[in-house]
Amino acid sequence: MSEDLLMLGDKAFKSRLIVGTGKYASLEQNRDAVEASGAEMVTVAIRRFDLGDHGKGSLLDYISPEKYTYLPNTAGCYTADEAIRTAELGREALNTDFVKLEVIGDQRTLFPDVVGLLEATKELVKAGFIVMPYTTDDPITAKKLEDLGAAAVMPLGAPIGSGLGLCNPYNIRIIMQTVKIPVIVDAGVGTASDAAIAMELGCDAVLMNTGIAGAKDPLAMARAMKLAVEAGRLAYQAGRIPKKLYAQASSPIEGMIE
Repeated sequence: MSEDLLMLGDKAFKSRLIVGTGKYASLEQNRDAVEASGAEMVTVAIRRFDLGDHGKGSLLDYISPEKYTYLPNTAGCYTADEAIRTAELGREALNTDFVKLEVIGDQRTLFPDVVGLLEATKELVKAGFIVMPYTTDDPITAKKLEDLGAAAVMPLGAPIGSGLGLCNPYNIRIIMQTVKIPVIVDAGVGTASDAAIAMELGCDAVLMNTGIAGAKDPLAMARAMKLAVEAGRLAYQAGRIPKKLYAQASSPIEGMIE
């Protein structure tokens, strides 16, 4: 049986869980949670990342770029131009072409600005970036992002940091039927069952930060999320039984000798 790998750009990942690096009580806790999660890719907000203190207790000293693939993100950007400049800074600082592209349209909900997102995706793909856009759960937008050259689409499950889980799993399913690139649920995961549901739907991966960092025991939750993603993926591959309105006996009476 061939190994079940997640392909992003030209890199293959065994883990289908991507984790963030914000909101932890300490860099030590952040490091330990990443290790417990089994993640191979971590995302970091470039606008909040101190680029000048490497060797003096920076994130890079705790979560090594030699061990983990860094995914710089453009969190906090409200225009396409701002996001493009931030992506270029992330590429220079972390020596990677990966970018989690965020162009925020509203400060209260942190929903994406779709027009700005499409504009920035187009320009960053031209510049050779491996673009992974955080987007709405709209299949039309997802298809447009794929057509522009995005390496994956990352529809929100719910508002960032809300912990509401997948508010519209039906749209996520439609997105998976609409695009051929990986679909990664980003934002809104609050507990392990949310991650398992996303993977059982057939999503290629899940990205989360607050769901782990904000838990009472982040290390335990990181481990729970790891297991949930693995279980959800396996269940999807196994193929669940169809839902039925009425009972069906586990030992059918047809063919039994009277």
